Amino acid sequence: MKTQVIIVAAGTGIRLKSKIPKALVLLKRKPLVSWSLETFQKSSLIDSIVLVGHQDYLRQFEKVARRFHKVEAVVAGGAKRSDSVCSGLDAVDEDTQIVLVHDAARPLIGETSLWRLMQALKNYKAAILAVPVKPTIKKVNAQTLCVEQTMPRHLLWEAQTPQGFDRQILMQAHQQRIKEETTDDAMLVEKMGVKVKVVMGDCRNVKITTAEDLRIAQQWL
Repeated sequence: MKTQVIIVAAGTGIRLKSKIPKALVLLKRKPLVSWSLETFQKSSLIDSIVLVGHQDYLRQFEKVARRFHKVEAVVAGGAKRSDSVCSGLDAVDEDTQIVLVHDAARPLIGETSLWRLMQALKNYKAAILAVPVKPTIKKVNAQTLCVEQTMPRHLLWEAQTPQGFDRQILMQAHQQRIKEETTDDAMLVEKMGVKVKVVMGDCRNVKITTAEDLRIAQQWL
């Protein structure tokens, strides 16, 4: 199966309190996006990469991408995450069968997790990495902030990226996308009635949102 990865790296990094896009913030002296680029570059499971960067910093993203021969295109992202994924999809090859969508904010994706995801995509049209939640989760009334329900923890999983899809299904999902913004692509596919397989991820595959997250990632490296 020809497989391409869309790395979404167009975020601004406001919560990280950065003046540059989050994907260009340094982690151990390398731009954040370089870490996932290296993983996909080395993996025999991946044919090529489409990098979606912030439109005001495309030159910087192109400079980072020069080190990785699997990067087939560097394109500008949009105002919303879903817009950025659509930009990436426009650059994907027509003969590609599987598209993985990965957040540049997750620099520690491992080869083992990637292999498990690709195995699932042999039998399912959509699959995501996720890990079981550890804390007790409360459903709270938005107005009163009173607890409405304690959620059954064994049914709750925290979604990660990359998420993998049959290319045609992902394209259709984005063409029909709902009006409200979605936090991941699996949500769009779910709303089409497509079964999404959950694959065990890795607790080290953290998402960098704050400066504290950056410190945690540094400890894993």
